[in-house]
Parts: sequence; structure tokens; C-alpha cells
Amino acid sequence: MEAGSAGHPRSMTIIVSKGTLDAAYPPFILATMGAAMGVEVTMFFTFYGLGLLGKRIDAEVSALGNPALKIPAFGRHFGLVNLLSALPGFEGELSDHMRRMFEKTRVADIEELRALTIEAGAKVIACQMTMDLFGWRPKDLIAGVTLGGAATYMEEALKSRVNLFV
Repeated sequence: MEAGSAGHPRSMTIIVSKGTLDAAYPPFILATMGAAMGVEVTMFFTFYGLGLLGKRIDAEVSALGNPALKIPAFGRHFGLVNLLSALPGFEGELSDHMRRMFEKTRVADIEELRALTIEAGAKVIACQMTMDLFGWRPKDLIAGVTLGGAATYMEEALKSRVNLFV
């Protein structure tokens, strides 16, 4: 492990609190890249981010409250997505459209990125309080996940050079 400026290993923590399809990519990409660069990575999954540790990821794109979301289609970028989100079934279609975009551009799906992250050695912590709150059990989670609380995260964050909340 490469040492930082103070002789400590380079390290970073990432709090993952969102579970939508579009919000799932940044933490896994950053964690995988960090681990590949020799950085000790700890990911702390809390609230809606916890769903990304389930055996089956059921993430969807939510356009509501995201005016920056513009989808490419027919050679243009369309920004009426928020308005169209009121239509029944639209967000499911939007999620399918985004998955097709990922596939077309050969971007790994979330399950692949998650597996790469764990394989690269990132510590993956599920928030115990969130598990209790939402009725999750350890058997609901994939292998390689540990349970911990805010104190567990803080111990890692206090010694880390980079702390991200995504």
C-alpha cells in the first residue's frame, strides 16, 4: 500500500446514501478506481443506498427533482423528462432506456461494478441502523459486506485523506 504524505496509507471513504440507478454508478466507479490505484477504500451504505447491497439490485432512474436529466434520443437531448415522469410507467421506461445506453456504450452494469469493487478489496459496510429501520437482515445482503454503524464509519473517515458523500 502506497503511503501518503504523513506516512499513513492512502485511504478514502465513501458514504452511499442513494439507491437510484444513476446515483449508483459514481460511488462504485470511484471505489474501484481508488482500489486499483492502491488506495484503501471504505464504502458505507446507508438509507436508500443500502438497496445496492441486496442480492438483486432493483435500481431505477428517478427524473423527479432532477432538471439536469436530459436523455439522448434521435440525435438530440430531451429535457422534458420531469414533466413526463407523471405518466404511469415512464420512469420504468426511462430506466430501461438508460440501461440500453450503458449496454450500447459497454459500460458495466451495477452488479458487475459492485463485484469489481469487492474483488478490488474495498471494505463494504452496511449501516446497521438502516438495516434495522428498513427491516433488512444480513441474509438479504451479498457476500463480502460487514455490518457497522456511524462509529464504524467515523473510525475509517477520521484516518482517511478523502471522504466523499455521494
